[in-house]
Amino acid sequence: MTKDTEAVWVFNGAQSNFPSGVFTRRELAADWIKKHALTGTLTRYPLDIGVYEWAISRALFTPNKEEHSTPAFIARFSSASQEHYHFEDGSLG
Repeated sequence: MTKDTEAVWVFNGAQSNFPSGVFTRRELAADWIKKHALTGTLTRYPLDIGVYEWAISRALFTPNKEEHSTPAFIARFSSASQEHYHFEDGSLG
């Protein structure tokens, strides 16, 4: 993800179904994660576009199977190309 893309940082705790924090700056997120000794993943998400379209538009993913166009696939799609950090007990893992 280029630095000029508007984005937010989303924290998902380990084994969580939903995010527990959304931040405008990575530093704010990291401070909050450290303060609470959290384990999980902090990921940068682009604004106003789904990750599926974002990855396709940057040639990071090419749908090449029929299932790649299904609502279920798109709803759970994520890209390893998104900037992300793994934390364990509040520290970068």
